[in-house]
Amino acid sequence: MYGLIRNLLFRLPPEQAHNLALNSLDVANRLNLIGALAPRVEALPVKVMGLDFPNPVGLAAGLDKNADHLDALGALGFGFIEVGTVTPVAQPGNPKPRMFRLPEHQAIINRMGFNNEGLDHLLSQVKRRNYRGVLGINVGKNKNTPNEESESDYRKGIHAVYDQADYITVNVSSPNTPGLRDLQFGDSLKGLLEAIKDEQRKCEKAYGRYVPVAVKIAPDMDDQEIRFVANALKESGIDGVIATNTTITRDAVAGHRYADEAGGLSGAPVRAPSVRVIEGLYAELGEALPIIGVGGITDGESAAEKIRAGAKLVQVYTGFIYRGPDLIREAVEGIRAMKKEM
Repeated sequence: MYGLIRNLLFRLPPEQAHNLALNSLDVANRLNLIGALAPRVEALPVKVMGLDFPNPVGLAAGLDKNADHLDALGALGFGFIEVGTVTPVAQPGNPKPRMFRLPEHQAIINRMGFNNEGLDHLLSQVKRRNYRGVLGINVGKNKNTPNEESESDYRKGIHAVYDQADYITVNVSSPNTPGLRDLQFGDSLKGLLEAIKDEQRKCEKAYGRYVPVAVKIAPDMDDQEIRFVANALKESGIDGVIATNTTITRDAVAGHRYADEAGGLSGAPVRAPSVRVIEGLYAELGEALPIIGVGGITDGESAAEKIRAGAKLVQVYTGFIYRGPDLIREAVEGIRAMKKEM
């Protein structure tokens, strides 16, 4: 059924199709029709960052930036959902068109630019939710905030969402906010991590609960950069790392008519780079810091591959757009089969 729906949606521009699909999913949920669209996902419990996940397959940030569709998405069988990226103040993002499909590669290029309705809107939606599964909230900085002042935006985001999130993700790896990825390295990263931990401690004291914080990183790192990031995260006391965001490289889609479009490439072409980063992180971190693997998951084997490389959880986005709800079940079953073989 999803194949037919996808073919119809793909006749529309990507952003229009995205919004129509999510709004239609909301309608299906209100009519109790989700069961007809999504296969049953058997439990595969796992405990990560002190949280109990019913299964290790989550929805990555970006699909539901404003938490407008939490209940419908939560009914599909995900082990957890991450909303955002949200910035302190609403912003429109980059000019359209800013999203491009590459079906031949099961890929998407986007340069959305953290388009979102801001913290106030997201929190109002989160507070109204019926979904009671594990919820991650991904926070970023506004485009107009200089890097040297980015600490303030991240503090605002963490403080605002702390009481509603099960975990918080700090996004320093989108290629679509100028200069953002510079925050992943050197003194910029160390200073930001110190600020994040300081804000987390203040919020823990204020709210009387500990909410873990993860950092989302890019796939476009060499081995030395991976080691630096791993050690900086471990020394800071950050609770987890999400690997990886989209890539700015185009080798895997060279020659495609959209290959030269600016933005981040996601989907199947990111599978190998993401695994390489996960393996590099795990070589440095071992069991000291949990890794959430994302990038290029299109079936059960590519999900299991992330776990074999060292991840404890995985997230899907582009693969979900191409495969639909069946991917959730396939990913869970792929991981289950892999664990039985270990």
